[in-house]
Amino acid sequence: MDMEKILITGGNGQLGRSLCSILKGTDIEVIATDADTLDICNFKQAEEFVLKHKPDTIINCAAYTAVDKCETDVANAERINVDGAGNLAIAAEMAGAQIVQVSTDYVFDGNARRPYTEEDKANPQSVYGRTKLAGEKAVTENCTRYFIVRTAWLYGDGNNFVKTMLGLADKTDCIKVVNDQYGTPTSSLELARMILHIIPSGQYGIYHGTCEGETNWYGFACEIMKQAGKDVKVMPVATEEYIKNKEAATRPAYSVLENKKLNSMGNYRMKEWKEALTEYMHMTGYSRV
Repeated sequence: MDMEKILITGGNGQLGRSLCSILKGTDIEVIATDADTLDICNFKQAEEFVLKHKPDTIINCAAYTAVDKCETDVANAERINVDGAGNLAIAAEMAGAQIVQVSTDYVFDGNARRPYTEEDKANPQSVYGRTKLAGEKAVTENCTRYFIVRTAWLYGDGNNFVKTMLGLADKTDCIKVVNDQYGTPTSSLELARMILHIIPSGQYGIYHGTCEGETNWYGFACEIMKQAGKDVKVMPVATEEYIKNKEAATRPAYSVLENKKLNSMGNYRMKEWKEALTEYMHMTGYSRV
């Protein structure tokens, strides 16, 4: 399957920007939209837009990702994460396009003690996780050619954990970071490369797409400070101690994803998380090593 024309929703987000930067200057036509140019929650609008532009591939990066807000703003979380995904899937099928639905590690409960593979049973513990899983279902039920790509701990061009940590480092000499939530920091550039790698394969299904390796938020913060050359004390704390807001969404304690399907293809591996962070730090000018 070729990809001459790609429609990217959520084009102003971290992943959307990374996809656009990679595709810039190629012979692939890119139509990047955001909420102000395409309301994916409006089926008529989504249908008309897709049928007018007739993309070969739709990459849905649009999502309600404010995890804690999802707990109280359930209707909007469902509208964007479920209905929006379903609308695009139906429109993709009508236009003869394939779709890439970006999903999350939050579809799992976090009780595992080994990396989750694509075959593991989902069991979301938050509104965000539930709506993203329902979004996966809406895509698989309405489009025959789909890639579901679950990722985690994403950072790129936008507000993210790296920027937050570096911002705190400029204001204080001691930062508290949770050390009992495990996952894999993933650069949006690495995820974008992975998505563009699998699109022409025609090997549809569910994929995990995170950088290789694992750490916790404390380990991630320590590595950021090390690469940025910041002399700041990073203190490990338990999630219970850190989260004062009892309304906060339940975070998976362990949500390391294994890129089993991607790695079984045999010709592509995502970068190890520290290596990907180094690339990001150099690109942004944050690196001091």
